This record gives sequence, structure tokens and C-alpha cells, in this order.
Amino acid sequence: MTTDPSAPTLRRAWRLFNAFRVEQTDPDHFYGTLAADSVAQVGQFADVSGAWVLDVGGGPGYFAQGFREAGARYTALDADLGELSGLGEPEPGTVLGSGMELPFADGSFDITYSSNVLEHVPEPWRMADEMVRVTKPGGLVFLSYTLWWGPWGGHETAPWHYLGGHRAARRYERTHGHPPKNVFGESLFPVTAAAGIEWARRRRGVEVLAVMPRYLPRWSWWILRVPGLREVLTWNLAIVLRRATD
Repeated sequence: MTTDPSAPTLRRAWRLFNAFRVEQTDPDHFYGTLAADSVAQVGQFADVSGAWVLDVGGGPGYFAQGFREAGARYTALDADLGELSGLGEPEPGTVLGSGMELPFADGSFDITYSSNVLEHVPEPWRMADEMVRVTKPGGLVFLSYTLWWGPWGGHETAPWHYLGGHRAARRYERTHGHPPKNVFGESLFPVTAAAGIEWARRRRGVEVLAVMPRYLPRWSWWILRVPGLREVLTWNLAIVLRRATD
């Protein structure tokens, strides 16, 4: 019986699902649970202790705590100062900038990480290319994103996003009296599993270590082989790469 809390079991999937249910009402629990799981999951592919980690879209600091407790040197980048300040003043060394134009030299980081950010940028594969660029040869790239056609694709406007992103946003504003945090076409974009799989397949200079449903139990991973079905059931796609050394 496995004792790894990040092992892709049904128990883990249920724990994460319950955390997602309280993202808006109890963000400390949600992001704390996700951060701990994420650090353990990255640790399956690389030694986190002693590594310099860049977190693209690092947000208010939950992931910082997780990676630093694992012994990593951690740098967060985010385009939104408000996100970085969610737990107080941003820590020294935090970078304000765009994931689509990372302000770092080639080959700077041992691990380049991003969680649930690609769906929030208008050019997601440009950001993915940038993550590869700033990763050291032999280093790890771990990026995951929420699929548009999945049950959480519209984020707080789900499941009405199935009727259209703009329509879902208008309905949310009518219901709640204010616009959603994630505005379709401005800070939320429809990204698919097919696009990520194709990008990973064509991307030169990397070894693809894994393409997997990030939160689902291993026995369900077969759904990635079925176009259409994978867009709805995968929920969140994780792509794990190692940058080539030559």
C-alpha cells in the first residue's frame, strides 16, 4: 500500500476535489492542499531539495511555503501585483512580469513550474516555450492547466461556460452583482488537451517525461487516448518535460 500522498489514487483525487469545492470560500485550505500535493508531485520527477525553482504565476505565496519547506530556492513571478500580495507584502525576490516574456536568462532554473496559469494568458504556448527557455539543460519543466471543456473550465462561471464564455460571464454578473474574477477573453481563455499534447509532441529540445491528467487516479488515464472525451474528463492536464542537455 502506497504512502505517497501525491500518488495518483482515488483517495488523492477525492481529497483534491473536496479542496476545489472551497476555492472561493476557504482559499487557505484549497491552495495549501494543492501546494503540498504539487511539491510532492514534482518530487517524483526531480530532486526538489537544493533546486532553484521558478514558479510562473506563483500567486500569493502558498506554493512558496511548500517548495521552501522541501528545501528549494524559490522565485515567484506573476503579472498581477494583487495576486502576489494576497497574503501580505510580496517577499523579497518576487518578480512582477509576464509569463509570455520571462525576464530571465536562458538556462537559469533547475525546475520551472506553473500551476493553472496557461488558461489565463492569451498565448499559452508562447509561455510554455518561455518556460523551456529559462530551464537549465537537464532541468525539469512542469506545467499544468485547466481544460476549457472540463467541468471547471469556466472557473467560477462553470458549468455555464458550456453555453459560451461571454454568456457565462454575463450570467455570473447578473447573479452575483459583480463580474467574475476570471473574465472570458481577458483573463480566461479556452485551452484544450489536444493543443497541449501537440505542443509537447512538436517541441524540440526536450524529453517528454509525462502527459497526464494531473488530479485523476492512474486507472483513469486511458481517457487521454480518446479525443473529445479527454477534453471533458481530464479536468487538468499536466505536461512534464526534461530539457535536453545537447
